[in-house]
Amino acid sequence: MATEAQIAANQANAQLSSGPKTIEGKAASSKNHLSHGLTYRGGMFILLPWESAEEFDHLVIDLKCEYAPRNRTELILVERMAQHHWLRNRATMLQGNCFLDDGSIDDKRLALYLRYETTHERAFHKCLNELLRIRAEKRKAEIGFESRKRKQEEHDRKQEQHRMKKDTHQWAVTLAEAKVYHQQMLTERLEQLAEMKVRAKAKANS
Repeated sequence: MATEAQIAANQANAQLSSGPKTIEGKAASSKNHLSHGLTYRGGMFILLPWESAEEFDHLVIDLKCEYAPRNRTELILVERMAQHHWLRNRATMLQGNCFLDDGSIDDKRLALYLRYETTHERAFHKCLNELLRIRAEKRKAEIGFESRKRKQEEHDRKQEQHRMKKDTHQWAVTLAEAKVYHQQMLTERLEQLAEMKVRAKAKANS
């Protein structure tokens, strides 16, 4: 049986709920013990006749703007959040119908609606937590990729520096060898010229 605090809280929630305002709407909601619409029918979310499709659409739009789903999975989670939030509010509103005109309380229906209110509240947060978990894992993967990319870039930079040093050294060795070869050729040429002069002189004196 509901406590006095629960009864007072649920009466207050019922007053704040955006439930049916017309006589027809109230009559329809009073019959929801037969079909309260707090579960997915055939796996589908359905608005009840007295509920505003426009208000639900605004709820979905607001949540999409707030969480900005980036892919199909995130979009589904945000839409489910809207549905569970709507069903939680529906359960809260229906609790007001459990307080009868004679002052008595339909404890069975009240307990049912309280249970559905809690169920959809938890389902909302479960979808939200899943959305945040997916984003956190994606961000972690992105950070890991960025870290690996930075490491690869650093490795490539060091490899390039090493190659450049190796090339510079090789060019220095090649240049030094070229200088030595040039000097040897110059020395040999000078020696040949000197020898040719000696021979020419000796021939002229003979």
